[in-house]
Amino acid sequence: MIALTIAQIAHAVSGEAHLADGATPDSLITGAVDTDSRLIRPGGVFVAKPGEETDGHLFVGAAVENGAALAIVERRVEASVSQIVVADAVAALADLAREVVGRVKALGDLRVVGITGSNGKTTTKNLLARILEGESETVAPKASFNNEVGAPLTMLRVTESTRYLVSELGASAPGEIARLAGLVDPDIGVVLMVGMAHAGGFGGIEATFHAKSELVKSLRAGGVAVLNADDARVAAMAPFAEERGATVRWFGRGPAATDVRADDVVVTASGTSFTVTVDGVSLPLRLRVLGEHHVMNALAAIAAATALGVSPADAVARLETVEIAERWRMQPLGSDRVRIINDAYNASPDSMAAALRTLAQITGPRERTVAVLGAMSELGEYAEEEHDRVGLLAVRLGIQRIVIVGDPARRMYLEAVAQGSWDNEAVFFSTADEAFEYLQGELRDGDRVLVKSSNSAGLRFLGDRLGESFS
Repeated sequence: MIALTIAQIAHAVSGEAHLADGATPDSLITGAVDTDSRLIRPGGVFVAKPGEETDGHLFVGAAVENGAALAIVERRVEASVSQIVVADAVAALADLAREVVGRVKALGDLRVVGITGSNGKTTTKNLLARILEGESETVAPKASFNNEVGAPLTMLRVTESTRYLVSELGASAPGEIARLAGLVDPDIGVVLMVGMAHAGGFGGIEATFHAKSELVKSLRAGGVAVLNADDARVAAMAPFAEERGATVRWFGRGPAATDVRADDVVVTASGTSFTVTVDGVSLPLRLRVLGEHHVMNALAAIAAATALGVSPADAVARLETVEIAERWRMQPLGSDRVRIINDAYNASPDSMAAALRTLAQITGPRERTVAVLGAMSELGEYAEEEHDRVGLLAVRLGIQRIVIVGDPARRMYLEAVAQGSWDNEAVFFSTADEAFEYLQGELRDGDRVLVKSSNSAGLRFLGDRLGESFS
């Protein structure tokens, strides 16, 4: 975080400062901000956020032991540290992020990119960050820091020398993207797709469309909207960009992708090759990240980067250095004998379908496809229907072993059996431990294994165990 005085921070968060011995309103705070006391370093700011399971106020002392110079709290606590008392710690975190980013933007060099979409945000964020890091100092989220806490924490990492801030903007309800984007007034807004992820929270796909369009509506006047030309709902956001006086930059694989387009896509077990055309200039690109669906993420990253002045050749060269999108996202594990693809950080109907299609595409004629699948969360009333669709798709793709794990995912198993996978081709286990024991005895040389579920199902750890077992 940039250096601010206690008085400046208190003003930014509309709080009341209570100074520790030796501190003054003009005492300078120079350390990083965090809500996890374990991550506080000397000179840092600890935000005591109330939680569902515990209360951050209980850990102010631990933060002080780690060197906290300031605590933002909702009530004073007994601790030898300056404290700013606020009405809402999470709102204060957002207010402080707005202040810090605003001060740095006022210097004239910072450019902000917001990324949203039902799927692909984290991968696109990482790909774009890799491109921009080759240009100048870039701040991007760790993991999937994209909610009301994670996004402001990322924003607070900017300094006076930061040239690019990449903000991943997630949401599970209407209005959340607008609030987060409103903290930074993005210069560029990237919308990847509108799908069924979080449909339960939004209330359906049309409501999801309106929620994702909040990013385009929040662009600074004269900014750039990077939109997926192949997704009709995303394309329908173009008028919102025009209302903001923003330029639309189209990416995709179809003829409507007039700015950044992919052709001649070839998918293999070692990556995906294609020709990318950027503003009329065509270049070959070999993406090592597994999965044809990541072509669109790469195109979005290129479209945003070139809008910021990066040359297409530099963007392509830097993308070709990326080996995995993120841990637990199409992450290759195991060995050439048994290859594990651990993609169980998150799942939606669209990402589940994309991962299953990738498994089918990269498996050779003498190899066997094995899909280890868990539940997709946050689908609300659509959950049963969408789990049925996944079971049906696995059968239609000819997946040879379908292993369903966890009671919330049982519908996938029942649908797979109903569609013909009844001769031990589809099996069900209530727990990951049971599935692991089965797979230890079932997997053989030449198997290509996909592990896919939402984070809450915990199958990413099963994927890690399988990767270690067959390495």
